[in-house]
Amino acid sequence: MNAGSDALTVTHLVKEYRAHRTVFRAVDDVSFRIPRGATFGLVGESGSGKSTIARCALNLIQPTSGTSLVDGADPARVRGRALRQLRARTGFVFQNPKAALNPRLRIRDSVAEPLRTHTALKPAEIDKRVAALLDEVGLSSSHADRLPHQLSGGQAQRAGVARAIATEPELIVLDEPTSALDVSVQAQVLNLLQRLKQERGLSYLLISHDLDVVRYMSDEAGVMRRGQMVESGPADVVLRTPSHEYTRQLLAAMPATPGAVEIVPGGDERSILL
Repeated sequence: MNAGSDALTVTHLVKEYRAHRTVFRAVDDVSFRIPRGATFGLVGESGSGKSTIARCALNLIQPTSGTSLVDGADPARVRGRALRQLRARTGFVFQNPKAALNPRLRIRDSVAEPLRTHTALKPAEIDKRVAALLDEVGLSSSHADRLPHQLSGGQAQRAGVARAIATEPELIVLDEPTSALDVSVQAQVLNLLQRLKQERGLSYLLISHDLDVVRYMSDEAGVMRRGQMVESGPADVVLRTPSHEYTRQLLAAMPATPGAVEIVPGGDERSILL
């Protein structure tokens, strides 16, 4: 951890795709920062560039131009052991929890995989760590020996969260983490993520098309349209009193549905009405 640095700093990020003589700019000069322990929500329609930004920021795909710093380090410029250490300080929670887990691995092995890759823990220590992680996300020992298809969607996403936090990362990308789940299960998973953020001091880059989820989870928010960030600022301000016409259109198009959530003292996760 680099004292004084943000969890993530993205500066003038551009990502272009070329096909024959045409150029498609998927991300167009995007900048933002995520202080330690904060959540930045990227909201916008499908194809607006949200997931591309996350992958460029972590150098999972190479940006055309611009820079990103993860915990003060540029993932495009580090190699070898330093890159492996940087990867261990980041995690991903994906949209489809069952597809994100190896269908042939039991849950205990999926959660253990990053520990085997990024740590020098002995097998017995890994087993102990996996049991603690599953307990932390609300899964029992009986879930550890199941395959992903034997879990419900919510259980599979909890396993995905356990895997994401296994190496004690600083930054986690939440890529539509609840969009494939039922509303009541969404609330439970969001509460779990908020609790882990508070207890572990996690920083989140949240990607979502759901304005309620972004408003609930985020400290700051950026609104994406056709690769550009058209508006950003405190999430409550951006999503309640937007200044950009496109954000107002998104809010006007959003159906009025229940599903907002709260943090319950003691770590229980439950849903309440908006």
